[in-house]
Amino acid sequence: MAKTKINKIQTDIDKARERLSEQQARLRELENKKTELENMEIVDIVRGMSIPLDDLAAVLQSIKGAAIPTRPTSSQVDPKPQAPKIITGDTEKENET
Repeated sequence: MAKTKINKIQTDIDKARERLSEQQARLRELENKKTELENMEIVDIVRGMSIPLDDLAAVLQSIKGAAIPTRPTSSQVDPKPQAPKIITGDTEKENET
């Protein structure tokens, strides 16, 4: 009896590994498609700027050296969001979840 339970569990493990492998392949495919679309968007933007190919490297270098505002990274954002306040009657309390 114990052998049949072990075999069933092993079969479930094998199925789970197969599904995981399929999902990892799907994830890689989606990441590649995203990268391809981002690259196409960049090419469209650059082509829309009508910059001669000979000058493109210099323009990109000047942009790289300029102070360009960027979005804050996760390390620059306050990692602990404020707890919502619970209003009960006449008092306000912070939710301690």
